Amino acid sequence: MAEITENTPSSIGAAFRSVALLRESWIGMLGAGLIVFWVLVAIFAPFVAPHDPLAILQPFAKPGTVHLKTGTTLWLGTDNLGRDILSRIIWGARTVLIYAPLATVCAYAVGIVMGLAAGYHRGWWDVILSRLGDIILSFPVLVLYIIVIATFGASGLNIVIAITFASAPGIMRIVRGLALDLRNRDYVAASQTRGESSFYIMMVEILPNARGPLIVDACVRLGYVIITIGVLGFLGLGLPPPDPDWGGMVNEARGMAMIFPHMTIFPCVAISSLVLGFNLLADGLREVSLRD
Repeated sequence: MAEITENTPSSIGAAFRSVALLRESWIGMLGAGLIVFWVLVAIFAPFVAPHDPLAILQPFAKPGTVHLKTGTTLWLGTDNLGRDILSRIIWGARTVLIYAPLATVCAYAVGIVMGLAAGYHRGWWDVILSRLGDIILSFPVLVLYIIVIATFGASGLNIVIAITFASAPGIMRIVRGLALDLRNRDYVAASQTRGESSFYIMMVEILPNARGPLIVDACVRLGYVIITIGVLGFLGLGLPPPDPDWGGMVNEARGMAMIFPHMTIFPCVAISSLVLGFNLLADGLREVSLRD
């Protein structure tokens, strides 16, 4: 019994060991480095951005142009309205790193609750929740995003709601599969024998032991959410202008991409680098979990 009751502390210790082992994976460290870079850029945006992201400086300035009035170098050039692209990318990092993790956390909160209920209780819980998830997953994801945002309007909150609504069923399937396996373990039977509640068993006994696949999936899903936010901004369904939005920047410049390619290339590079960081981190965590 002592070995069974120590299950949760050992799980927490394993999580810390996995983080420590991440240093042995150069792929994971590279991904973590990219993420940390953008997080620091977002945090210190007021100090590192050379200009106000909404300030009109010099329309269609090419990268490296020196602004005539201020004498400052426009390292990434300006857009069609004369706004500094570098400053807008720096401030746009805040948008992505606020709404992408928030939407992912909300999707996981809903998906985990649904998956644990379906996998642990089974029966009619499983039937109803699984069929509900199948119905949502039967629709193209982009169509769901467009329907939700077009219905309720383009805003940060509605982006989070749309992503949560479309992503939670996929997360539920993963959690359900893990719960179906873990519900038959000895430590779950011991908790049932002690008379623990279903909520306690699901949250304390099952969920911590399902952490490995969920952490890796969360990193990959964060990358997809970042792409989704960019796509919504490109379609005009992201944050309303003039707020800096990487996808919106690409949308505003798409008609001039052949003449002024820097207006679309640099926001795309920003999106790609952050998504790459989360994907590399997921690969590193997967590699570490196999060693552990």
